[in-house]
Amino acid sequence: MSHTSELASFSAVKLKKMIEKKQISPVELTQIYIDRIIKIDPKINSFCAKNYEQALADAKSQEQQLMAGQARGLLFGLPIGIKDLEDTQNLNTTYGSLAYQHYVPKADNELVQRVRHAGAIILGKTNVPDMGAGANTRNPVWGATGNPFNPSLNAGGSSGGSAAALAASLAPLCTGSDTGGSLRIPAALCGIYGLRPSAGLVPSQRKPLGWTPISVVGPMGRNVEDTWLQLAATIGLSKNDPLSYDTQMSADIRDLPPVDLSKLRVAYTEDFGCCEVDNDIRQVFRNKIQKISKLFQSCEEIQFNLDDAHRCFDVLRAEAFVAGLQNTYEKNPELLGPNPRMNYEMGANMKLTDCIWAQKTQTQYFKDFQKLFDQYDLILSPVTPVSPFSWQNLYLSEVNGRPLENYYRWLSLTYVVTLMTNPALSFPLGRDHLNMPFGLQMIAGFREDTTLLRMADALAQHCEHDPDLAQPQLDLSALMQTQTDFKTGIVDTSQISKIEYDHTASAV
Repeated sequence: MSHTSELASFSAVKLKKMIEKKQISPVELTQIYIDRIIKIDPKINSFCAKNYEQALADAKSQEQQLMAGQARGLLFGLPIGIKDLEDTQNLNTTYGSLAYQHYVPKADNELVQRVRHAGAIILGKTNVPDMGAGANTRNPVWGATGNPFNPSLNAGGSSGGSAAALAASLAPLCTGSDTGGSLRIPAALCGIYGLRPSAGLVPSQRKPLGWTPISVVGPMGRNVEDTWLQLAATIGLSKNDPLSYDTQMSADIRDLPPVDLSKLRVAYTEDFGCCEVDNDIRQVFRNKIQKISKLFQSCEEIQFNLDDAHRCFDVLRAEAFVAGLQNTYEKNPELLGPNPRMNYEMGANMKLTDCIWAQKTQTQYFKDFQKLFDQYDLILSPVTPVSPFSWQNLYLSEVNGRPLENYYRWLSLTYVVTLMTNPALSFPLGRDHLNMPFGLQMIAGFREDTTLLRMADALAQHCEHDPDLAQPQLDLSALMQTQTDFKTGIVDTSQISKIEYDHTASAV
């Protein structure tokens, strides 16, 4: 491994310490990742708009601060990829949509402000599906993002670009967001960590419906420590998010005592009683649970009654899409891809009674779910119902030969957890039956985000010694030998008229 390749693979936490000790400069580190993106990213297409010139200027400024003893911020000097649903000042933000292909925000949104304030250096934007709709990162502006473990397969979504970039060590940190599984699914498919935090823990400015808890922004990382670090840098009260709240956490997970796995009461489910799951994935999950169950005080299967969960999520999701896409739909619906347009039209045809029913159902599910944590410390499930499929298939249409009724029904293992609002983490637990990364969904009690990460950290330290459970490691030489055209579906927009931007993209 070359010196630069070795540095690129270091954790964000380790790189942070090296910068603080002046063992590496922000400029040197930023250039290493820029060079790496230029060389490797054509194999996966994880980055869209690039920010190289400004990134190097920011790194030079930070280097001067470092030498003057003025370095500040939890992410000082660390390059980062920003998901292309987040507005970035003077940097193209398209939401993967033809309607926003030329949109350049005049200001950063809340999340981007926070990572900049913490000292992160923005390398560029990471790819997303059209308007963030769907768990396959493919859009008509930038094309598809391939899975680094097999670029012909999908990287998940809507944070697919971020997950793929992290898996290929193109950045030490990347941001994500999650409505139905957008952090957890790409993390699972790409073998990294993705935390769906409690609503309001990390403020989100771009939600058009500010009081809904189903859409959140959160961290992704190559390990638990890095995920923790980004979370610590972005939490806290904000006037831009009515669900945000004042809270604090340690900057380093190692400042806290390790969790004793042998004292944890654990429950698990293959399907929450209502989700379609591929038979092979069920068996993979059973095998993994059998291996890790001996680590805990107890580990038992539990049953759920969530028969109305699909319809409930349909309504709540559709509300958000109507709020976010009304301006675009009324002016030029042809600019919307099939996924976001379907969600908008579903919502536009709903009645107030549908919305009230969904709110009441979610509230009851929430109350019932929280009672489980009187008995258990942790609930486990698979993250996805299948191994990664081709990104050329816009979505999964069937499981075990059973047709799925819409493009996002295959996300149900994650969106039923969204309804509960509990923090949930995608944990890379070895590989599946097709030798692709397998994601374990870890769910903790209400607002127990830091406890969840500490439990995951303890589990990761055990699993790293077992080849069947250890985090998958990318074979970069094999990736570099692949040849894939990711431009399928890109549309010539030179003749499409511009519209007024309302920049309220949603996400899966």
